[in-house]
Amino acid sequence: MRRRHLITLAAGAALPAVQAFGAESFPDKPLRLIVGFAPGGGADALTRIIAEGLSKQLGQQVIVENRPGADGVLAAQATSSARPDGYTLLMGTNTAMVAAPTLRPTPPYDPFKAFTPISSAGQFSMFLVVPASLPARSVGELLALVAAKPGAYNSASSNSASELAMLQLLGEQRKVVNARYKGDMQAMTDLLGGQIHMMFTTGTLAPGFVKEGRIRALATLLPQRSGLLPDVPTGAELGLGTLTITPWAGFFGPPGLPKAIADKLSQELQNTLKRPEVQAQLVQQGFEGYGMNPAKFAEFFRTQYDAFGATVRQHNVKFE
Repeated sequence: MRRRHLITLAAGAALPAVQAFGAESFPDKPLRLIVGFAPGGGADALTRIIAEGLSKQLGQQVIVENRPGADGVLAAQATSSARPDGYTLLMGTNTAMVAAPTLRPTPPYDPFKAFTPISSAGQFSMFLVVPASLPARSVGELLALVAAKPGAYNSASSNSASELAMLQLLGEQRKVVNARYKGDMQAMTDLLGGQIHMMFTTGTLAPGFVKEGRIRALATLLPQRSGLLPDVPTGAELGLGTLTITPWAGFFGPPGLPKAIADKLSQELQNTLKRPEVQAQLVQQGFEGYGMNPAKFAEFFRTQYDAFGATVRQHNVKFE
C-alpha cells in the first residue's frame, strides 16, 4: 500500500511539469480554424488573412474550414465538441456567440460554458447599401420610400447583427421583408441584380461596387468614418441614435482548454494582429484588428452579450 501511495504522489507531482511541457512544445502539428460563413464573405476573408499570419507566427499550418449555415451554430458546435488541445479554434462573431443563444427559444448552447475565450480579432466595418437603380441617395430618402409603400421593399442579411441593425434603422412603422442568406456574397449578388433593395454589408464587398457605381453606400455602423469610403457618414452624424450594433469577431476554443495553451494562443494571435502585412490586409477589408488576453476578452464578450440582449428586449425583436 505504501509503495502504491508513493507512486501516486510521484505521478501527481509530475503532472504540472507535463502540462507545462505540453504548452511549451505546442503546436507540433497543423491547427484547424473554423468559420461559420461561406467563402467569399467578410468573415471568411479576414479569417484567411489572420490564419496566414498565425501560421507564420507559430511555424505551423493553420487550415481554414468553412461550415456555413444555422447562423454560425454549426461551426460553433463543431468547435465546442472538439478535443480541448488547442488545435481546433473558432472564429466567432456576434451571430453565433451572441445572437443565436439570445434570440432562439431553445438556445443551442450556453456560450459561457461551451467555449473558452482566447482573444478578440477586432471589429467589422459595415455599410448600409442600396442598388444604384433605387431612387434613394440618402438614408432619409430610403426611409421615405419605405414609408410610402409598406411591404414593397425588401432587405437582405447574412447574419443576425446586420438584420438587427436593419430593424433598428427601420423601426416598427416601416415594414420591409428580410431575406436571410448564408453569406454576404450571395446577398450582394441579388442586390446587384435588383432583387434586394437594401442591406448592411461589410467593408469587404461594398467599396469596390460603390466605386464602380453599381451600389450606393448611405451610412456606416462604425463610430467614425471608414477610410475605405470616407464620404459615407456615420449613423451618429445622421442622428440615427438607434443604431447601436457593432459587429465584432474573436477566437474561441473548446471548453476545458488548458490555461497555458489558451494564454499562448492568445499571445500569438495578438502578435499576429500586429504584423504589418496582416494589418495592411485587414484595413483593405474594412476591419480594425486588435487582440486581447483571455481575461479581458471574456469580460468584453460578457459586456457585448448583455448589451445585445438588452437591445433585443428594448425593441421587442423576434426572429422567425
